[in-house]
Amino acid sequence: MKHALRRCLAAFAACGALWGADTAKAEFLGRSVDDVVQVSFLPGWRLADGNHMAGIRIALAPGWKTYWRAPGEGGVPTILQLTEAEGVTGLAIHWPRPKVFVINGMRSIGYGDVVVLPVEFSLSQGGEIAIEGQIDMGVCLDVCIPITLNLTGLLPPTPVRVAEIGQSLSNRPFTAAEAGAGQARCAVEPISDGLRITVTAAVPDTGSDETVVLEHHDSAIWVSEAVTERLGNMIRATADIVPPDQGPFALNRSDLRITVIGTRMAIELDGCTG
Repeated sequence: MKHALRRCLAAFAACGALWGADTAKAEFLGRSVDDVVQVSFLPGWRLADGNHMAGIRIALAPGWKTYWRAPGEGGVPTILQLTEAEGVTGLAIHWPRPKVFVINGMRSIGYGDVVVLPVEFSLSQGGEIAIEGQIDMGVCLDVCIPITLNLTGLLPPTPVRVAEIGQSLSNRPFTAAEAGAGQARCAVEPISDGLRITVTAAVPDTGSDETVVLEHHDSAIWVSEAVTERLGNMIRATADIVPPDQGPFALNRSDLRITVIGTRMAIELDGCTG
C-alpha cells in the first residue's frame, strides 16, 4: 500500500535518512548544507504495544539553529511527507524541551548544537518496515535558509533501546501533574479578526526569561506570540487567536496547548477552563 502523510510541524520531524543529492549541492553564505547541519536517522526499537520508537539526530554548526513544533515569529515551519510507508498508520514527535532565542530581533523557539527528536510510529503490522519521504525544514544563523531533504529508512523489529533517544525522551517538558502546576484558566474577549485570550495558571518557577507559548489544535488557526508576566506563583500570558476567515469564532478551550518555557525546565498544560 502506498500513501502520503503530510504534516506541517513547528520544528524538525522525520523518519529516515539518506539525504538527496540535490540538497547536498546547495550552498549559502559560502557554506554547503553539510557544513551547516548533519542529520542522521536512529532506527530505534519496537515498543511492547507494537509501536516503534525511532529518532532523528540533528547536529548543527556553531551558532546555527533549527526549530521546535511552534517556531515563533522568527522560525521556519517544517513540512514532512511520507510517500512510502507500508504498515505505518501515524506518527508522533516527542519534542525535547526547547530553548528561546532571538534572531534579528525576532523570537524563535528551537534547538542548537545537537538535538535528538524521538519519533513514535503507529504500526499496523510487524516485521521490518521501510519508509520513504521528503522533508522541508529551516536552519538559521543571521538568516533562515529553507532546505529540502529526501529520506529513506528502515524500522527494525528489535526491542533494544537506543540511549540517545531515551535521553531525549527524558528531557521533555513536564506535565502539569509532574510539575505540581494548577489548572490553567482562560479569559476570552472578541477582537476585530478573532479572539484575545488571557491565560493564568499557578506554575512553579521555570527559570529566567519565562516564555509562554499558546498553540491551537487546528494549525490553520494563527496564534500570536504571547505577552508573558510572572506574578508570584502565578503566570499570566495574553495572545490573539485568528482563524482563516479573520472573524469571531467559538473557541473550545480544550483545543489549546499551553507551554511555559524557562531556562531550567518547561511545563506543558493541556487546555484551560473558563
